[in-house]
Amino acid sequence: MITYAVKTRKRNELVDITDLVRKAVSESGVATGQCLIYVPHTTAGITINENADPSVKSDLLMALGKSVPDTYPYTHLEGNSPAHVKASLVGSSTMVLIDSRRPVLGTWQGIFFCEFDGPRNRKVYMKVISN
Repeated sequence: MITYAVKTRKRNELVDITDLVRKAVSESGVATGQCLIYVPHTTAGITINENADPSVKSDLLMALGKSVPDTYPYTHLEGNSPAHVKASLVGSSTMVLIDSRRPVLGTWQGIFFCEFDGPRNRKVYMKVISN
C-alpha cells in the first residue's frame, strides 16, 4: 500500500491526484491489473471526472453545494454535516484499471481528491494489484 499526503486549501475543493496515481502505478511495476484509491476520511471523497476544463471542478462543487446546502437544520454538533453528506454522495474509493503499466483513463478524465471540510492535511491510500 502507498500513502500520499494531500494538503487542501479551501473548505470545498477538488484536487487533481491523477499524477500521484500514475506515479504509484509506474513505481509498482504492474503491467496489467487495478489500482484501488481510497480516502480514509468521513468528510472527503474520491471521484473521476473531466480534468481538461477547470470549470468542471467548480460546476461539480456548485451542484453539490446546492444539493447539500449549509442551511439545513443539521444536528451533528461539529457543524460539518454538509461535508459528511457530500462525502457519502461522492464515495470514499474508486478503482482504476491498469494496462501497459498505465492507469486506463479516458482522454479527458482525471482522478480527484474531494475536500468538503478543509483546509486540512489529508491522506490518500493506493493499492496496486496485479492480474
